[in-house]
Amino acid sequence: MKKIALTIAVLFTHLIILGCAPNSTRTNEEMGGLSQDQKAPSAADVYVKMSIAYLQQGKIDIALIKIKRGLELDPMSADANNIIALIYERLGELVLAEQHYKKALDLNSNDPYILNAYGGFLCTQGKYQEANLHFMAALKNALYPTPEVALTNAGICSARQGDLNQAETYYRQALRANSKFPTALQQMAKVSFEKKNYLSARGYLQRYLEIGQYSAETLWLGIRIERELGDLDTLASYKLLLRAKFPDSEEMRMFEESKRR
Repeated sequence: MKKIALTIAVLFTHLIILGCAPNSTRTNEEMGGLSQDQKAPSAADVYVKMSIAYLQQGKIDIALIKIKRGLELDPMSADANNIIALIYERLGELVLAEQHYKKALDLNSNDPYILNAYGGFLCTQGKYQEANLHFMAALKNALYPTPEVALTNAGICSARQGDLNQAETYYRQALRANSKFPTALQQMAKVSFEKKNYLSARGYLQRYLEIGQYSAETLWLGIRIERELGDLDTLASYKLLLRAKFPDSEEMRMFEESKRR
């Protein structure tokens, strides 16, 4: 089922554990079971694809309806269990989310997308060591096409534990796998700043901004980097963008507060 595998990849390639909810992360092991391209068709597959399409449009309520229908047709679909777990996680239904992540892994324990998704869930619950085991299992899969996602997630999880050195190691590995992976570049800029490597932080942020979109977080990071390095022109441009694009953001509040110190 190559088509359904590609559809799943579109969503789970970007499953990154920033914030406390996944939105978006994603080498590799010799498959002990069937790869997604080799598995038999499921009656739930069409509903999996529809649910993902609605998720990408931000229509989470319709996505949930579609994936529930898919599970009615095939409760043994690992993909359908994985998608509904993600939806429940976004809705804050954490018990249901964990039940379906575990069911998905019971059905396909070698699937790197499921392993990465469940690892992200565990990390947001503070279960860091268990999360890392799942990221590493995803990375053992020789058919996992986007190891940079699981590596970046492993880095974010390490950073949450306060281990910046390990986080940096994972981000560097992610960038070796994909030198233009935006989230890894952003996280490297962040960890470099936290380690007071300001020139490195600037470089990674500039690389990110060549391919990624401005956000309140990246602009605030840029402001702090340029305060340290003294580039007043770049600092001013970051300030203007933050004020113009994200006037009500928490980062704008922190910037205004920082000026009063």
